[in-house]
Amino acid sequence: MAGHSKWANIQHRKGRQDEKRGKAWTRVIREIMVAARLGGGDVSANPRLRLAVEKAKAVNLPVDTVKRNIDKATGNLEGVNYEEIRYEGYGIGGAAIIVDCMTDNRVRTVADVRHAFSKYGGNMGTEGSVAFQFKHCGQLVFAPGVSEDKVMEVALEAGADDVITDDDGAIEVLTPPTEFEAVKNALEAAGLKPEIAEVTMRAENTIALSGDDAERMQKLLDVIEDLDDVQEVYHNAELEQ
Repeated sequence: MAGHSKWANIQHRKGRQDEKRGKAWTRVIREIMVAARLGGGDVSANPRLRLAVEKAKAVNLPVDTVKRNIDKATGNLEGVNYEEIRYEGYGIGGAAIIVDCMTDNRVRTVADVRHAFSKYGGNMGTEGSVAFQFKHCGQLVFAPGVSEDKVMEVALEAGADDVITDDDGAIEVLTPPTEFEAVKNALEAAGLKPEIAEVTMRAENTIALSGDDAERMQKLLDVIEDLDDVQEVYHNAELEQ
């Protein structure tokens, strides 16, 4: 099925994340600790931990740091206990925003997130106020020029829900979260390496922002993403580059 153009937005987001590599280690360590605490420290038996360890490799987190934080989370070493919290709200032009945090101090985190929303033109909402506009799924994105037929054949056979070709030629593969790893492995085994591969909250519909509105929305997103306890920020704005 056809989709709208989003390759530029995806590349832009990836670039912004790459610029914030300094924070990447902190985020990955927290994800490793929560995944290990919830699902155990055995990477082979814990899909979420497997994904977190992959992210750790991608940002060059030392192997001994990975192991030490798994040990902390599973009680073999003393460590901080993080909890996951999700906040929802609205940005510029009514764009929906989801903010996923991991924190050891819920009071501090909610105050920081609320302050960012209110200072930079957004509004915090209640639980569930915008989440219905997103789908929890695996997303694998291929650059324009990759064979759509080959991606579709491999992905659907491996358990993907849908393959979407955007107007600019980028290809999105969507999977149930439980099938993400199997689909990713099948695609890579077929020589198809995605530019982006993650379990995400994907916006069902988008809001186009341009000019001053796009700049204000980007500023709001940057401020939220820079907060210490924020792990991921999802939104449904398409920002004119």
